[in-house]
Amino acid sequence: MATLILVRHGRTTANASGVLAGRTAGVRLDELGQRQAAKAGERLAPVKLAGVVTSPLERCRQTSRALLAARPEDAPAVPLVVEKAITECDYGAWQGRALKDLAKEPLWRTVQTQPSAVAFPEGETMLTMQTRAVAAVRRLDAAFTAEHGADAVWVAVSHGDIIKSILADALGMHLDLFQRLHVDPASISVIRYTDTRPFVLATNTHDGDLSWLNPPAKKRRTAKAAGGDAAVGGGAGPGEPAPARH
Repeated sequence: MATLILVRHGRTTANASGVLAGRTAGVRLDELGQRQAAKAGERLAPVKLAGVVTSPLERCRQTSRALLAARPEDAPAVPLVVEKAITECDYGAWQGRALKDLAKEPLWRTVQTQPSAVAFPEGETMLTMQTRAVAAVRRLDAAFTAEHGADAVWVAVSHGDIIKSILADALGMHLDLFQRLHVDPASISVIRYTDTRPFVLATNTHDGDLSWLNPPAKKRRTAKAAGGDAAVGGGAGPGEPAPARH
């Protein structure tokens, strides 16, 4: 199966001011968020991408454009697709409110300790959020595999709680444990789905070479090439990092 790179959007004006933006229109990256998105694009520049899929919200579209702008001039064009199913959680009446005020609400405690039981007033449940997001990325991953082969690599640009819920599913974690995960603005996480299980290759990374995600010139028997089996003892890893780009 293909490999999924999850990118959270860069920091926004709402993030910086401590407001739960939710699906509010017009929330954009601030100056730091723009720099974060550009850096994520630089990290992804050496990776051969089959496509970029983005949440429809502006902050994710901005981040996606920054990722594509960093592609080498001679690299093949990468299609950009909008996918509603990976949009932000519908926080309902919580949307647009300050986090410091929401922390005083009785529901806040449940959000922290038992997310699977949370239904946001006038919004969706966190379980519904996870279900739609996981179904979408698994469907898209299968589509990229069918079109581009098992070595395909693709990007989904989404939101903190969405990415955390996808990672929790891949790790076999109950949704009630997903608050143990951390996903920063413009961070990169990586999942490789297989016929047997997902492999979580990275979470919440901010630096480091990503060219190892490209298929090797000569295939060797790794977890990916072994039909989704785990390498007993840990395996040999992805090999030599690519030379630094100047």
